[in-house]
Amino acid sequence: MEDLQVTCSTLHSEHSAGLTRNQQEYRKLFFGVNEIAVKVPSLFKLLIKEVLNPFYIFQLFSVILWSADEYYYYAVAIVIMSVISIATSLYTIKKVSSTIGQIEEILSTDLVPGDLMVIPSNGTIMPCDAVLVSGTCIVNESMLTGESVPVTKTNLPNPFHGDGGDEADCPYNTEEHKRHTLFCGTNVIQTRFYTGELVKAVVVRTGFSTAKGQLVRSILYPKPTDFKLYHDAYIFLFCLVGVAAIGFIYSIALSIIHEVPAKTIIIESLDIVTITVPPALPAAMTAGIVYAQRRLKNLRIFCISPQRINICGQINLVCFDKTGTLTEDGLDLWGVQRVDNGSFFLSEENAYKENLVKSQFVACMATCHSLTKIDGQLSGDPLDLKMFEATGWILEEFSVHDKKANFVCVCAPMQSTYEIGIVRQFPFSSTLQRMSVVARLLGEKCMDAYMKGAPEVVASLCKKETVPENFAEVLEGYTKQGFRVIALAHRRLESKLTWDHLEAKMDFLGLIIMQNKLKAETAGVLHDLHKARIRTVMVTGDNMLTAISVARDCGMIPPQDTVIIADALPPHNGQTAKITWRYADKPDVCHEDALKRKEQYHFAMNGKSFAVIAEHFPDMLHKLMLHGTVFARMAPDQKTQLIEILQDVDYYVGMCGDGANDCGALKRAHGGISLSELEASVASPFTSKTPNISCVPSLIREGRAALITSFCVFKFMALYSIIQYISVTLLYSVRIISSKLCSWEIRHVYLILCHVLNAAWKELVSCRPPSGLISAPLLLSVITQILICLGFQIFTFLLVKQQPWYTADDHNIQNFENTSIFYVSCFQYLIVAIVFSKGKPFRQPSYKNWPFVLSVASLYAFLLFIMFHPVETIDDFLDVRTQNKRNAPLHQFPYYLLLITDAISPSLSL
Repeated sequence: MEDLQVTCSTLHSEHSAGLTRNQQEYRKLFFGVNEIAVKVPSLFKLLIKEVLNPFYIFQLFSVILWSADEYYYYAVAIVIMSVISIATSLYTIKKVSSTIGQIEEILSTDLVPGDLMVIPSNGTIMPCDAVLVSGTCIVNESMLTGESVPVTKTNLPNPFHGDGGDEADCPYNTEEHKRHTLFCGTNVIQTRFYTGELVKAVVVRTGFSTAKGQLVRSILYPKPTDFKLYHDAYIFLFCLVGVAAIGFIYSIALSIIHEVPAKTIIIESLDIVTITVPPALPAAMTAGIVYAQRRLKNLRIFCISPQRINICGQINLVCFDKTGTLTEDGLDLWGVQRVDNGSFFLSEENAYKENLVKSQFVACMATCHSLTKIDGQLSGDPLDLKMFEATGWILEEFSVHDKKANFVCVCAPMQSTYEIGIVRQFPFSSTLQRMSVVARLLGEKCMDAYMKGAPEVVASLCKKETVPENFAEVLEGYTKQGFRVIALAHRRLESKLTWDHLEAKMDFLGLIIMQNKLKAETAGVLHDLHKARIRTVMVTGDNMLTAISVARDCGMIPPQDTVIIADALPPHNGQTAKITWRYADKPDVCHEDALKRKEQYHFAMNGKSFAVIAEHFPDMLHKLMLHGTVFARMAPDQKTQLIEILQDVDYYVGMCGDGANDCGALKRAHGGISLSELEASVASPFTSKTPNISCVPSLIREGRAALITSFCVFKFMALYSIIQYISVTLLYSVRIISSKLCSWEIRHVYLILCHVLNAAWKELVSCRPPSGLISAPLLLSVITQILICLGFQIFTFLLVKQQPWYTADDHNIQNFENTSIFYVSCFQYLIVAIVFSKGKPFRQPSYKNWPFVLSVASLYAFLLFIMFHPVETIDDFLDVRTQNKRNAPLHQFPYYLLLITDAISPSLSL
């Protein structure tokens, strides 16, 4: 479903004319009904869909086959485990589907693109995406962005009122006109009226094409997670299928030679397949992720994409936002630097409160914001709040019936009749890096325009004679000290000036210096990440030198390392694009030859240079990524692009931000962590309720533990199947195999589950776990174990036949071959479980996993007990032959010594 393709002027035309009934019906046919139809399937349908899963079909086939071959206990155990798994899965799916299905009740309306809607004065939840054409709205977009700070939305410039300019004929675009768009599902807290006119909006998108619809679609149909582990797991399973095929053919050939009945041939040959390809493997692989997710929740880290946990174990680079992430959310006003007659005054700290009440500088501080009162409390951007509170002024809002209803709000000093009304707001744009307001002193006819924003941007829009000559030096001095600097500007408006020309030829008023302190945990966490050889990068919308200063203060850039700023200029006047290099701490130009000599250096660049290099020097950009540490003045889409480029050069990228302007990057990173106050921000796979970056190493540690658990469980399950495969293949040669050989192996179900309980290791180490199963160390450990197990079983099988007390008994299940292989394989299962219960450096040692230790110890004790002290009832149940054990001393049974050796030798494969 496409957007309504219109220009801004067309939207205003439709606002004036409205749609006819025929037009509405036609557009409803074309765009569809405005609903996000999330159908909640019945429990029966969910059950059928779940049972028809290939995994459960294979399990059902295995259970039927085992029952036919008298493997009753093992079959029952698998059935119980499958029923529990299906019930849990159905409960989760039903709960999620019901929650998402509630959205339909909220959004289902008859609106179509082009309809005109009136926004209620007491607020509403938007049922569609609509563009404001009159009035202003205060909205909460936390549902989409994870950012709980209210956002101001202004009306689209009206070309019929002379305020559209070039924007009037440009196509409407959701991203470019975001500050004029009310997104579906967001909460409109309050509206503001102009001269009694209602707040109106034109519908532009409905149904699944809305922002809310796209979000629901991404939840219902998430992007597949591409990770080498899962790819290699399928290859490994295909290898097991190949091994099973060999055993299948071998079993059939052997059965034909021994003239076995057809029914027996079918059962035994198919049994080889179900033994070799473990039906419980997918459930066992998932168990590690489930427990890791539970541990993350205990750490106040919430996850909406569990498959990402394993991927987080591979993260080797983390991008951090600055403000609110590395530094405190709140800003303290350190001082101001006013300008008069093109020159700076001395820095003032709070002196303006007494003698500058009626100055344009303080008027700009008091009016150039998007604050609003909600339930009598000022609410809005923390920077705006600090700036306004520092003036000592008060903010007065009004109702539609108020005599001042032609103003957005009125600002005034306390106990003063000096009042300024805000006529029009142009909220802050991260792309433009500034905001403006139009205001009027009550009692005067002329209006004033006030602007605040990034110093470089504001200065470029001011008259040159009003900008001090030492502007760059003063700005650099503050930013090097780590201050956040905001510039202010003012202009007296002429009567016939249009809205789109007010941000030009302004008078530079001066600078506001804000202090942004590091969070207490920042330096320690970054130190731990560096010790673990995890690279850290800063991606911020703040000033370049401020970002570099903060990077040095928090240890992201060591004191002795050099910072080189890359300045890129686009093609201009026939000249090609070029890059110049300069040192951040000195005015010297850095030549490319110096880059080759310097070993410890970091690149820094701003958003404009990043865009030029990405367009004109793409090969150079990939090289810069290897040493780029500070990326300043980055727009939201540039943050996302940076993440993608880092991924292109084979980094596993984590992203940590506070939710504002980081949504795209958080979604695109391998492990995006939002520090939002919400329990689970939809903008990010992970959300931390601890508002600092200590969640980053915790997530990586749990990811590594979960990844290692997946490897260990996979290898154990694979060896478990191979050991059983070897045992069954050997015993088929004597044509008698005990059903208890497989049935008693239900004891290993608990052993498998105990594997996943190992908690993460307490600190990050410099090495990383492998990302795939197909690697030399992993394959070597598995192949070594297979060869050891194969060798001991064949040796046992042949050795028992050479004993003087051996008698062939092909017609009795309780024969010597069966008994010997049974004991050897049981010890091999336990040995493999111990060998593959890897602990340090990614998980806690196995001896701290008391369920695992208790399970192994009890199984070892039981095996030794029934082997050295036979109990007839137990032996009969397990089909173990015990006749000669009572008539011969133990030293006559060399395979007992073999079992002891078997318990020691596999440790060599560690």
